[in-house]
Amino acid sequence: MKQTGKNKASGRIVFVGLLFAAGFMIIAGRLVELHVLDKSFLSKKAKSQYSQSVETQPKRGVIYDAQYRELGVNLDVAKVAVRPGLIKDAKAAGKILASYLDRSAAEFQKELENKDRAYIYVDKRVSTATAQAVKKEWDAAKASFEYNGPGRNPNIPSLELEEDASRFYPNLGLGAQVLGFCGAEGHGLEGLEYKYDDLLTGKGSKWTILKDAMGRSFARERQTYSKKTGDNLVLTLDRTVQYIAEEALAEAVEKFQAKSGIAVVMVPDTGAILAMANAPLYNPNAISEYSFSDWRNRAVTDTFEPGSTLKIFMAAAAVESGKCGPNSIFYCEQGNYRIGPNVVHDTHPHSWLSLQQIVKVSSNIGAVKVGEKIGPDSLFRTLDAFGFGKKLGVDCPGEASGMLRPHNQWTAIDAGTIAFGQGVSVTGLQLASAVSAIANGGVLMRPRLVQAITNSKGRLVESFQPEPLERAVSEETAQVVARIMKTVTTEGGTGTQAALDGYRVCGKTGTAQKPAAKGGYEDNKYIASFVGFAPLSNPAVTVVVVIDEPTTDHYGGVVAAPAFREIMQKTLHYLKVAPEVDTTHLTASLKRKNGPA
Repeated sequence: MKQTGKNKASGRIVFVGLLFAAGFMIIAGRLVELHVLDKSFLSKKAKSQYSQSVETQPKRGVIYDAQYRELGVNLDVAKVAVRPGLIKDAKAAGKILASYLDRSAAEFQKELENKDRAYIYVDKRVSTATAQAVKKEWDAAKASFEYNGPGRNPNIPSLELEEDASRFYPNLGLGAQVLGFCGAEGHGLEGLEYKYDDLLTGKGSKWTILKDAMGRSFARERQTYSKKTGDNLVLTLDRTVQYIAEEALAEAVEKFQAKSGIAVVMVPDTGAILAMANAPLYNPNAISEYSFSDWRNRAVTDTFEPGSTLKIFMAAAAVESGKCGPNSIFYCEQGNYRIGPNVVHDTHPHSWLSLQQIVKVSSNIGAVKVGEKIGPDSLFRTLDAFGFGKKLGVDCPGEASGMLRPHNQWTAIDAGTIAFGQGVSVTGLQLASAVSAIANGGVLMRPRLVQAITNSKGRLVESFQPEPLERAVSEETAQVVARIMKTVTTEGGTGTQAALDGYRVCGKTGTAQKPAAKGGYEDNKYIASFVGFAPLSNPAVTVVVVIDEPTTDHYGGVVAAPAFREIMQKTLHYLKVAPEVDTTHLTASLKRKNGPA
């Protein structure tokens, strides 16, 4: 049966109708996708095409030393910003910028030809004088290169200056590793600048720049939050003591051709850090000229085996255990002592020595014998109580915990070597805090670098008080150990070069071979150190000096003790600590010979 013309027409109509219906369904589906499913994404994209957010930073807070002397300040600078959408001759505009700013005309031209960006900073750290000179020449010549066609709002400038502040360190490298530095955006990247960045930064103001279809700016709106200047930090560091420590440390590193060095000066009964010196230093005002390794604060980030300085705490463990007194005697095997397959050596042979003499002459064998008598448990418990093997919570970034394995993991040789400072690692800060605990009657204090926070008007926001962490040993034990330490700087001790005129010094030398990467120890790489406090009768200052890889000599009593002496002597005088006794005749008679530790 043949299909009639009417039926054919009806079929075509139905077919076309179906096509239209399908088309409408596709369009409807697309509308649902655009207006419902992709609404958020498209709204953001559209907004980015006609608006741009610009945030201005408030003035950063100041960093002061303990005497309110400026360590980190702000210099008034300007940001130079340009609106590419309002520039029709990028080449001519680029030449003006290049004549004042530190980039080529071609670089500026390429940037100004990018019409996708409504508002760009061509320089964020320009002196106010230079910025005004740029604007003056720009305004005089802008008629030749600025767009002035339809829709141009004459109230929107093509070049704009924004007031800003650049971080500056007036003392150059003084305390550089402690203070840290800021990046180009004004945020702290290292040190206390990084640790307290939110507090120092404050709150900025945010602007929304509106632009037309051609990318030209025509208005701006300020958003809701207000500008707030950052708060200030008041440190425990004293600029004068910091300078004393850095000068003495740099001299020691140079004299003994060492790799690096650290020095820490602390108030024993508060944990306040008066100085934290590193060598070599760097200038945070010219950070690009230095490598990453120069930036780190070695006193808190670097660990090392303490060597014989740990004998202080071996003696504390012995006295605290009740099994030994300062006069308890031990046979020191004439310089060689076998522990299983291993042999412990002394630099000089000794027979019978008291605990006091073991510390004074720094006998490794004597330390092993003491450790054997009191047992690993007592030694570990005391070392742990003095803060070794854990972070002390100092208020600066990058603190390392060091390494002190639980005593149930020690072998016989481990127990012996730990007693004289091998097989354990510490930081310079831990040593300073632990020695300060002896000076402080056995109480370990949290080390601190910040004593207060003030607002932009100088009013106190928050203050930080001394914080005891734990009692490491009894007051009686601490007093006994302090008297033992005093003998180290008297004639016959390893630390005579640390003795002072007018003050009794309690100290200890340390000379430690550096561990080799593949096990064992390096033959010619050492850590030389001296730790101590003064005066004995009323300890005012603790000083730790650590010299890494000295080459012309390596004994702590020769390399580090003289730097300790200079730092301690000058600091006590600066702090006006009254002389304790007249020891001029004594120190003049001391034989300042090279000691074994």
